[in-house]
Amino acid sequence: MPRFLQIHWLSSYPATLLNRDDIGFAKRIPFGGVTRLRISSQCLKRHWRMAGAANAREAQRNPWALQNLEHPMGVRTKEVVEQMIIPLALSRQPAAEGVVAAVTEALLKELYGKNAVDPKKRQILFVGEPEVEYLARLAAQVLAEPNAGTAAEQMAVLLRQQRKNLRQLKLGAGLGAALFGRMITSDPAANTYAAIHVAHALTVHGQERDLDFMTVVDDLKSTRHGDDAGAAGIFDLELTCGLYYGYVVVDVPLLISNMAGDTRGAAKVTEHLVHLIAEVSPGAKKGSTAPYAWAEYLLLESGARQPRTLANAFRNPVSLQTNNLLDAALHQLHGHMQNLDAGYGSSEIRRQMCVEPGLALEGVESASVNQLAQWAAEQVAQVAQVAQK
Repeated sequence: MPRFLQIHWLSSYPATLLNRDDIGFAKRIPFGGVTRLRISSQCLKRHWRMAGAANAREAQRNPWALQNLEHPMGVRTKEVVEQMIIPLALSRQPAAEGVVAAVTEALLKELYGKNAVDPKKRQILFVGEPEVEYLARLAAQVLAEPNAGTAAEQMAVLLRQQRKNLRQLKLGAGLGAALFGRMITSDPAANTYAAIHVAHALTVHGQERDLDFMTVVDDLKSTRHGDDAGAAGIFDLELTCGLYYGYVVVDVPLLISNMAGDTRGAAKVTEHLVHLIAEVSPGAKKGSTAPYAWAEYLLLESGARQPRTLANAFRNPVSLQTNNLLDAALHQLHGHMQNLDAGYGSSEIRRQMCVEPGLALEGVESASVNQLAQWAAEQVAQVAQVAQK
């Protein structure tokens, strides 16, 4: 029975700034004694969760977006009470301003604790659509109370009594939490363990970077007014190039468990995930760098053993002097995998996609991205088939 599905990918990005640090430079990581460019796992997950769009509504335009699946989603926010729960409750039960304020305050205290007053100090929460619906229904009941003080007290008591029911909601935290997990320090019982484990992507070679000198020209400014030739601003922007290795692990039984035993749904999610990993790009400065690329290589492995990254194939960085970076990277990847197989044996089932067929790994069946995604879904569906036997 496949317990883990491992997804390895290689994607190349020229002249981009994919993931910035606190001072606006590309994120980096030293590995093998050489500084590499890096894309954080948080950045990758955010773009996959939103299908590369700015918000959930726009994400639906991507046919492989998670938002298009028949599962409730969730939202990460510090203002779920003011922006979602209370407006939904008021649409069902109008109330006096004082009562609304009292119920809002009670909800904030129960959800955010001592930092409820200042939104900037609150812990950001990932809240599922079923949880929003459930809390809005409770709030609507209390909003019918004419006295603000009584309403606040009732809301607090009701929330404490209903915590157990709230945790037992089917997929209550939403699909995003079922995949990538959720941690609430103030309520550990509400935590969800991530079924999708995402590594930070890093370049298989040393960093390639340059500072782009930019001027902003004032269209209406005349050179007669000065000697700056119409420049309204002068800036430096870091641009980077790189072939990135990325690694994702799907804990199949945990994914099915997080999705309340819905094996068919978990299989469909996995199919979508393969497409998102291959086709959705992270990236800042979209307007000035168009940071869009598709994976040039995908390797999927299905098996029961503990997963292992293949990033160590690039502990010795690929030489930037090579005339074919992808070829050299795949040569190192294949050699490292063969060494691991020689030492530990090979029990995983593998499939691959390579945009240059001549570079595909020998002994591994090749397929299109569509076929790989369907195969991944079948691996997840096998869990139910084995359980039935």
